[in-house]
Order: sequence, then C-alpha cells, then structure tokens
Amino acid sequence: MKTSYLLLSIGCLGAAGLLFAGADAQVVGNHNSNAPVNFTADRIEVQDRADRVVVSGNVEVTQAGMTLNAARMTVAYRNQPGGGAGGVEIDRIDASGNVVVTKADQTARGNVAIYDLNSKLITMLGNVALTQGSNRLTGGRLVMDLNTGRSTVDGRASGGGAGVTGSAGGRVTGTFSVPQRKN
Repeated sequence: MKTSYLLLSIGCLGAAGLLFAGADAQVVGNHNSNAPVNFTADRIEVQDRADRVVVSGNVEVTQAGMTLNAARMTVAYRNQPGGGAGGVEIDRIDASGNVVVTKADQTARGNVAIYDLNSKLITMLGNVALTQGSNRLTGGRLVMDLNTGRSTVDGRASGGGAGVTGSAGGRVTGTFSVPQRKN
C-alpha cells in the first residue's frame, strides 16, 4: 500500500464531520462544519481495492463541540480523475454499534447511522431516541433530509437488517416538557 493512499484514507475520516454537519438544523443546531475533525479508535483498516476505510473499537469523532461515538464506522469513497487528496470523494458513511451523536444537551441515538452524501440523507435505524433536556422522542427510524431540512421519525426500522429493531409496538413515542405558566 502506498503511504499517500494511507494518509489520504485517514484524511477521509474527516468526512465523518459531514455527519455532524448534516445534523445541523434537524437535531443539533448551530454547528460549525468547517471546524477541524478529530478521531480516536482502537483500529483503522484501509481497504484500497474496495475504496473504503474501516475504523473500529470505541470510535469517537469530534468536531466543534459535537461528538459521534460508535463501535464501528465505515467510510466509502471513490477516487476522482487526477488523483491526489482533491481526487477523493466520500459517498457514504456508516456507523454501527450504539451510535450516539451529542452536542450540549442534545443527543441522537440509534443502533445504526447511515449518511448518504450523494442524496444528502442521514438515516438512523433501530431504537432511535432523540433527547434535548427533558424532552424525548423515540422510534424505530429517523430520516433527516438535508435538502429539505425535514426530519421524520417513524416506529419501524425498515431495511436495518439483523439486530436492528424498532420501538415497542412499532410506534413513535414522546415526552415534552411544558413550561409552567402563571395563572
């Protein structure tokens, strides 16, 4: 393996910060997607022939006060004509294993998170929970459309594969705090 490919692939991990940027208006507001991205993990595997990087073992990615934790993350990319660092385009980021995205008092959790950069969709599947302070919303699947700014939670985790379950009874549930008003 060429060293330049290894360094380039490690640079691809910075694209995980795009997962954070996608959560911008939907789950976590006011995020600086241009800030530096840092990561730690127990292992990184560069799969040049498959055009992907697999990061595993206590994966933690941070950017501008936001953190993504997961057991495993796969970054799929393709080489663009011309080569070099500018010649790589990230197509998809998959995170699995108790995925948690946090910033301040806002948290999104799920068994799996998929960020399709081409369609600008972020999907969290399986035991999805969104919390902000004492407000909580749960379901089986969360889809954030970055094109429209619309987020949808439904009760069933469809297309999640083995081990991905929805909420109890396939329903969306929520608890929202009501400000106390003086009479």
